Amino acid sequence: MTIHHNVIDGIIVEDNMELSLGELSRICAVNAEWIVSLVEEGILEPINITSKRWYFSGTCLRRVQIIQRLQRDLDVNLAGAALVLQLREEIEILRTRLSTVISNDTE
Repeated sequence: MTIHHNVIDGIIVEDNMELSLGELSRICAVNAEWIVSLVEEGILEPINITSKRWYFSGTCLRRVQIIQRLQRDLDVNLAGAALVLQLREEIEILRTRLSTVISNDTE
């Protein structure tokens, strides 16, 4: 009898975590030029854009992963992906506001 073990390796990424351009491109398995194109499109924003070395937050990592899925699964271009991200973030803001209103009404 053969036993197969599937091991999953991962890291927990928090919003305040800082990733260099190289780390972000390595984690997402993309070239740094593609990340730079996301910055140029306004989809990603480095923590300190005036610095010679760019660092990105954990939020940027999630944004890159969402864009990758949109492009892979739905063939969405960068402009479309930017719109989807903007709408997702607006929905999250509205959900937070709604939950605050609901919790205040039940008190």
